Amino acid sequence: MFTYSMLKNLVFLSLLFVFPGKPPVKKATTANPKWVQMFNGKDLTDWHPKIRYHDLDDNFKNTFRVENGLLEVRYDQYDNFNETYGHIFYKKPYSYYLIGVEYRFVGEQCKGGAGWAYKNNGIMIHGQPPETMKKDQDFPNSIEVQLLGGSGKGNRPTANVCTPGTQYENDGKIITQHCTDSKAQTYNGDQWVRVEALVLGDSLVVHYVNGEEVMRYQKPQTDPPKGEHGEGTMLKSGSISLQSESHPTDFRKIEIIDLEKYAKDPKKLQQVIAKLMSEKRVAKQ
Repeated sequence: MFTYSMLKNLVFLSLLFVFPGKPPVKKATTANPKWVQMFNGKDLTDWHPKIRYHDLDDNFKNTFRVENGLLEVRYDQYDNFNETYGHIFYKKPYSYYLIGVEYRFVGEQCKGGAGWAYKNNGIMIHGQPPETMKKDQDFPNSIEVQLLGGSGKGNRPTANVCTPGTQYENDGKIITQHCTDSKAQTYNGDQWVRVEALVLGDSLVVHYVNGEEVMRYQKPQTDPPKGEHGEGTMLKSGSISLQSESHPTDFRKIEIIDLEKYAKDPKKLQQVIAKLMSEKRVAKQ
């Protein structure tokens, strides 16, 4: 028997075909770029040491090594440091990126190390190619994100900026001072610390420590020609390296997010950066 209830159902089904419901609209989302591990935790694949007074890829006295999953900087085979500054370069340059490094200082400073080099290392960004360094050159021309450890006395912030062969601008003023402190706190002992640097070509560099912004500046550039003042050549990209400056250092994580594909889309770049920096990344002890 055809009932009134059956009739209502039939009418309802027919209306679905006449006025189909709209599917839910998905909101556009910004996909999270993925971290790429620059250090594989096993060996020095993709890295190239350049130590003062020695040729590129001559890892003098096994200064840079991998043990227990850590990239270690060591001086146990040195009799005296003798200003034998070293750097280990990643295999390729970058322009727009976010780099993250987790490090700690351990042990005693090498005999002969300078006082300022106590618990001192650095992430060298926008650097010159390692093959262009002179054999006796101490530091690559670069912007240094300086990594410091505390001495147990007074303030000694980390993630400062130093400028071997370079300079930068801050609020429209060219800064020629070699090193400038960040707003970071002092990290004493052998605790792990995470430092990140957001590098956007020749426009902006921002330093972060354990998820907190501690410094920003603009227009990284080379020093002007000798005897001249003012602007140098803008640094749009360059090498990335870590240092050996006489104090033993461990690196357990070296990772990067390449932002180059967003460089010509400022709105998208801003969205991606905002999403990345909304997460507070802190080194675990």
